Amino acid sequence: MSSKVPKKGNVLKEILQSTFASGAIIIALIVAFIIYFQIMGNPVNFEKGDPSGHPLPGNYLAIIYKGGYIVPILITCILVLLTFTIERFISLARAKGRGRLSSFVRKLQNMLSNDQIEDSIVACDKQRGSLANVMKAGLLRYRILQNEPNLLKDQKILAIQKEIEEASALEMPMLSKNLVIISTIASIAVLIGLIGTVLGMIRAFAALAQAGAPDALALATGISEALINTAFGITGSTLAIILYNYFSSTIDSLVFKIDEAGMSLVQTFAASLK
Repeated sequence: MSSKVPKKGNVLKEILQSTFASGAIIIALIVAFIIYFQIMGNPVNFEKGDPSGHPLPGNYLAIIYKGGYIVPILITCILVLLTFTIERFISLARAKGRGRLSSFVRKLQNMLSNDQIEDSIVACDKQRGSLANVMKAGLLRYRILQNEPNLLKDQKILAIQKEIEEASALEMPMLSKNLVIISTIASIAVLIGLIGTVLGMIRAFAALAQAGAPDALALATGISEALINTAFGITGSTLAIILYNYFSSTIDSLVFKIDEAGMSLVQTFAASLK
């Protein structure tokens, strides 16, 4: 029986990762409002230097600013998406480890076929990926079981399988961590944009009603400003969906290789155990 006791370093790492997620969202919100008011809302972007007036022709910063207070929320979604996209690229690169996984697995199989257990463990330490961590756990368990004369072959194989499954379970959360944030942005960005559009349309028609006479220019301007939110929301949602699917397929591929290597490891052990 193997017991997994959380180390202080792992607990601290979890706390830092959780703090990073919440802190990144708060910082993104602050930066978004600074961009909205200080850059997009800069008077130089508007006619007569008045942010409440019309944007200068072709000035997209001012055009986006006229989308209203929903815009900084959408900017926050984009900034959060970019932040966790970078974080996922770095984390998955670490999870893959050094070198090509297929070459590492073949090298490991050759070592095991020659009963080079210690060399295999050293190779796992050098590779430093999730697959290497799982394989190392199985190798260490196998080394212990070699000196267990009281256990039957089936019991040893079962113990190795359990060790590999436990090691895999420890790696999975790290692989999929923060993906829920990206999937949430994919779902809510377009909805937030639609909320901004609806509010903009309400303002446009309310202003038109107060004018007392049809004003096609005012109505067209209000509708165009309202649609800014929809365009922003759809763009953010589309990027989030693409990135989420990319990361999901990358993780699925890595998990498949881990399962394949684990199965190969168990079969090799089964052939060598007595």
